[in-house]
Amino acid sequence: MRVLLALVFMVFIAGTAPAKEIEGVKVEPQVTVNSEALKLNGSGIRKKFLFKVYVGSLYSAKPLASGPEALNNTGDKLVRMDFVYPKVEKEKIVEAFQEGFRNNTPHLADSAEVKKFLSFFTDDFKRGDQVDIFLGGDGTVIAKHNGKVLGTLVSRPLANAILAIYLGDHPADTNLKRGMLGK
Repeated sequence: MRVLLALVFMVFIAGTAPAKEIEGVKVEPQVTVNSEALKLNGSGIRKKFLFKVYVGSLYSAKPLASGPEALNNTGDKLVRMDFVYPKVEKEKIVEAFQEGFRNNTPHLADSAEVKKFLSFFTDDFKRGDQVDIFLGGDGTVIAKHNGKVLGTLVSRPLANAILAIYLGDHPADTNLKRGMLGK
């Protein structure tokens, strides 16, 4: 009987994975978006030069092991950025997104959708801020800053282009890409 109770307890504990911590940021094993549970696919640190800028996490409905697999997957995803750098000016944020679009989806870099997406970012990001970018399987893109919706638009090409910034052939940070893919 004790063995059975111990096994039941171990299964219960294994099923409730605690948040892991990276650079003082608690990375939750699961998030709920639009009543759908998305599981942590992976996370890592975004560095620029020698500076740690944010902890980036990818949540998805099913495990994604490669960039092409993630980009071809039509399920919902969430990219979360938990900022650890003292302050990142809005101009730098927009520049970083623009560079990511140019490097991975140059045909969309100057599109109306990209310009609209970039217009969402009007504030600086500070240590402790959390930015969520929901990428719906239907092309819905919702950006939030500390829980406040910055903007919403629907464009499947834009949703893929945003994901490509992190997981494309020319990611913003190759170590972050590896981390987001659970490696």
